[in-house]
Amino acid sequence: MATMSPSVTRMNDQRTLLLLRHAKSAYPPDVADHERPLAPRGIREAGLAGEWLRATAPGVDAVLCSTATRTRQTLAETGIDAPVQYRERLYGATPGMMIDEINGVDDDVNTLLVVGHEPTMSDVALGLAGDIGTNVAAMQRISEKFPTSAIAVLTVAGDWKRVELGRATLVEFHVPR
Repeated sequence: MATMSPSVTRMNDQRTLLLLRHAKSAYPPDVADHERPLAPRGIREAGLAGEWLRATAPGVDAVLCSTATRTRQTLAETGIDAPVQYRERLYGATPGMMIDEINGVDDDVNTLLVVGHEPTMSDVALGLAGDIGTNVAAMQRISEKFPTSAIAVLTVAGDWKRVELGRATLVEFHVPR
């Protein structure tokens, strides 16, 4: 059974949003960007991300994942076993598009994992963060760089449909290495 870090523990009226950037991808010749696979380093680091999530975050109830090969492989390598919805829209998404996808999540989901791309992941993490208690050091680190396999952990009050800019608390930022 996973233990939760006190900073990531979900309160009764809060939900947990986990934003995971895909792991390090390879750049094989003649492969379209959408189809790029993970590099060996990415496979290893996606596994480390999964270990960290299972040990630290609340159990994942649902996943939204870009359809790109590298995001699908990242999710597979984490070992997270939760219902997944693959969304083409998350590939090349604007922050508003990603928030729209989050707003459509069912209310029975308490912990949501979103697997996507930069610069959207950092824009969404920084844009949502704003509530009292936000980890300022984590915000600074994200503003400098949201590396591959990195995970932003936010808490949001109320239903997913009410998630909007400035209405979440960034509690942690982890880069598995």
